[in-house]
Amino acid sequence: MSETAQPLPFLARRALGMTGLEVTPLCIGCAPLGDMPETFAYSVAEEQALSTLRAIFAGPITFVDTAASYGDGESERRIGLVLRELGGLPPDFVLATKSDRNLQTGEFTGDQMRRSIERSLRLLGVHRLQICYLHDPEHIGFEAAMAPGGAVEALRQLQDAGVIQHLGVAGGPIEMMTRFVETDLFSVAISHNRYTLLNQEAAPFWEVCQQHGVAALNAAPYGSGILAKGPGAYSRYMYNPAPESYVRHAFALEALCQTYGVPLAAVALQFSLRNPRITSTILGISKPERLQETLRLAQQPIPEHLWERIDEAPPA
Repeated sequence: MSETAQPLPFLARRALGMTGLEVTPLCIGCAPLGDMPETFAYSVAEEQALSTLRAIFAGPITFVDTAASYGDGESERRIGLVLRELGGLPPDFVLATKSDRNLQTGEFTGDQMRRSIERSLRLLGVHRLQICYLHDPEHIGFEAAMAPGGAVEALRQLQDAGVIQHLGVAGGPIEMMTRFVETDLFSVAISHNRYTLLNQEAAPFWEVCQQHGVAALNAAPYGSGILAKGPGAYSRYMYNPAPESYVRHAFALEALCQTYGVPLAAVALQFSLRNPRITSTILGISKPERLQETLRLAQQPIPEHLWERIDEAPPA
């Protein structure tokens, strides 16, 4: 945070489960900054990404998330460039990344986890990862990931060696994610796109995380964009064309929010922020001005009656 910036009360840091780390309830996701047009349907040039990262590291949101697979290393490389400008990670910031399969061959082995971590360390310019997640294990499944000599064992060895401080798991299918949390091997868990105004599949998962002392993080509260830009401007959910039922429901929610003079994006973001079981909400930004916009949306007054009406409407 810059010397003149004052911390915002709603961004008071909180314990990240039992890790000993403290994080803000908002976390900046850096997937868009890896320039992934095939995922987000737009490109982010390097200078725009670097300007955005400089704003992030000078701002009040002190939790930053990336992954080896974001732009196949490009997100980490760009973060590393800015960290070198700054002389390292600013005080009080927590930077998390994720170990990934080989995007060219699909290899998802213990050896690949070691290669992924080695590259992340080099690109980010750090000697140790504060948090590293097993990322998208649905590509091999629970049994293969947990097998002797497999991905999880390799990550635990790197944790024992001090290369990784805290181990997490980040993935999609809730049943599979629940199995990983129930092993009690992970300190943090990320579910994405499954706890939004349109899809609340992850709701029971937060309870499982709480029961096991695992910090629960909700990523993509906008469903990858439809709830931020509006269904008329961006009818995509989970990085693909949105199902028609989602589009219809998003239009209905947008109309409801308009009757109260409240942006749909503010309701979508605060829907996640108001859940006490969620430690932090991860959302991506791609321009410097999006940082202040996010802070405004997070603090937008929302009438309780609007929440009641939203609660009465089942998700799509």
